[in-house]
Amino acid sequence: MCRVGRTGRVRVCYDAVSVAQRSFREARFVTVNEVAQLMRVSKMTVYRIINQGEIPAVRIGRGYRIREEDVHRYLDSRYTEAG
Repeated sequence: MCRVGRTGRVRVCYDAVSVAQRSFREARFVTVNEVAQLMRVSKMTVYRIINQGEIPAVRIGRGYRIREEDVHRYLDSRYTEAG
């Protein structure tokens, strides 16, 4: 069941919210700065990756939080064998 706002857009889908709540309860979130340090890149690079949709992120206030498992999934997908 979804609730539609004044603009006609779907605002809340209850089934999706309950699934998201379950997955976020067990998630460990990291900051953009922590991701940048882990990947040894600048914070701006992490922001670009987020804005391109390559890593999902949650906007909290003026900052972003990223699930640690999403960071590891992104790195695993980018890993290439040398040689």
